[in-house]
Amino acid sequence: MSPSPLIARTVPALRRAVDNLRKRKATIALVPTMGALHDGHVSLVRLAKRRASRVVVSIFVNPTQFAPSEDFGAYPRTWKSDIAKLAAEDVDIVWHPGVEAMYPSGFATRIVPEGPALAGLEDRFRPHFFGGVATVVGKLFTQCRPDLAIFGEKDFQQLRVVTQMARDLDLGVKVIGSRTVRERDGLAMSSRNAYLSAEERAIAPALYRAMRHSVGQIQAGEAIASAMAGGAKAIKAAGFALDYFEVRHAETLAPVTSRKDGPLRILVAAKLGTTRLIDNIAV
Repeated sequence: MSPSPLIARTVPALRRAVDNLRKRKATIALVPTMGALHDGHVSLVRLAKRRASRVVVSIFVNPTQFAPSEDFGAYPRTWKSDIAKLAAEDVDIVWHPGVEAMYPSGFATRIVPEGPALAGLEDRFRPHFFGGVATVVGKLFTQCRPDLAIFGEKDFQQLRVVTQMARDLDLGVKVIGSRTVRERDGLAMSSRNAYLSAEERAIAPALYRAMRHSVGQIQAGEAIASAMAGGAKAIKAAGFALDYFEVRHAETLAPVTSRKDGPLRILVAAKLGTTRLIDNIAV
């Protein structure tokens, strides 16, 4: 049986634990999470272990990235299961602060990202989101002081925002994206999949199928606008309320009109019942 990781709940305790790793000349990888861990998170931890000698996983449901109408209170919290998964992967430290440790009384400083944070994708529908993400990830980087940090590609715009922030602010952290882990039917693994009813879960893979179909059409030479229109129609016909279904430049997230505009990525966000799903794939 694998030993349980050290669990730090205060910044001083975390700093002592990280300092002990540094004394042993360890390279440190951070895997930021909000808990409710699934196989996608485990894949991030395994990549972190391949890239560094020691791994820190943070578990913190960040209130500043939730709007008042969103699911902060209902967001799944599965602490015992999470720790069991992390112990099985031989994680060294779990950083599990309370809200008061991350945002103590008088907290008054926030990071306001631009660039990919203003691409007109998630930010159109969740204008509060990337400010909350950038602020908490900035704090996690300075608290944990990792050499590298692993983020899943499922939240692709978030990956671009965090990468830009780390570079712009000279945080000394290499941000690495890890491929999206999918269920057998193509649905991207997500903690929010637990919200889907059985009927909705059967419908949900339509997002991935629509993306794959549009990619095939674009690669076959069909105009981007036409290929994407067909995909959007299929998503709506499956029962989703579509927020966006777009092709963007894979690095800058700028709009594109043809395959010649650079490496491309299809990104989608849509609601099925009360559950909002996001996904993306390369073209």
